[in-house]
Amino acid sequence: MKFKKLSVLFCSLLALTSVMAVSAAETETVSETEAASEEESTASGADEETEYPITIQHAYGETVIESKPERIATVGWENQDTPLALGIAPVGVSAANYGMVTENNLHPWTDEAFQELGVDAPNVFDDVDGLDFEAISDCDPDVILASYSGLTQEDYDTLSQIAPVIPYKENAWQTTWRDQTIENAEGMGMKAEGEAKVAEVEQLIQDKLADYPDLKGVKTAFCWINADDLSSFYIYLPSADPRAAYLLDLGLELPESVTKLAGDSTDFSITVSRENADQLSDVDMIVAYGDETLLDALQQDELMSQIPAVKNGAVALIDSTTALAGAATPSILSIPAEIDDYLSLLSAAQEKIK
Repeated sequence: MKFKKLSVLFCSLLALTSVMAVSAAETETVSETEAASEEESTASGADEETEYPITIQHAYGETVIESKPERIATVGWENQDTPLALGIAPVGVSAANYGMVTENNLHPWTDEAFQELGVDAPNVFDDVDGLDFEAISDCDPDVILASYSGLTQEDYDTLSQIAPVIPYKENAWQTTWRDQTIENAEGMGMKAEGEAKVAEVEQLIQDKLADYPDLKGVKTAFCWINADDLSSFYIYLPSADPRAAYLLDLGLELPESVTKLAGDSTDFSITVSRENADQLSDVDMIVAYGDETLLDALQQDELMSQIPAVKNGAVALIDSTTALAGAATPSILSIPAEIDDYLSLLSAAQEKIK
């Protein structure tokens, strides 16, 4: 079956800093990935026997997996990291589209995981402009993992003609790294292994935090701020955004002022006008994408400089060209790869709090 490329619209400019495209593109170099995937799929079977068929509930209904998938494809943000963490090389994956990427258009930790499984040239979809259903179909998957993605109903219906699909449980782009790992693993018939991997990374986080006791309880907001337009900015909410939720994993706390401004919002961010910056009087630290240009603009602004974090320079700036820019939206592989750099960055900002 041939499918034409369709474009996917995303809910806001914020997606540019997090995940953006969930798509796929034509490729002619799938054999190496496919062969390695088959070998790894056989070699790394489940510790616990999964009984089939299994039924998985999600935002678009339910997906039935009749037998253990051998050929795994993924679309969306870092969904490929789950099978890779479990020792299986997917036969097709979405390209990384934010932060440092390798020649294979993947984040460094993802590319390294492929190489460890013997795959030097993974089948990476060119998916900036929308899902290329033909390319996904061509890699002949048994299941398509998309737990952290922005799949629409139309996307889901079309992908389901190719293979069973595992989308998000409730809302687009609102899946935490834990749920992403477990939900994708369940779609592979490896839920127990996914849960074990999550527990392993949770322990790693706690071990790392032992060296940063001063981060505990720091009132921190993860923001998206445009240095060229300070009229309004965005604050990510840990109840719906994995970036902000990850800060809680690292011992930080959401300021009460942000909780109050958010109210009963179910969105992954809130918009705050520059005129209301004074309401953020308890924000001791800010995490934001940008460089010193952003901090300079904030400190020179009469209203924005009233925020304690801005006034004191306690702003952890994540350069968009670094690997950390991608890892700030965490996955089961990105956390071990970048947690040291992240904690170091946060600690440096925390030391400026007065």
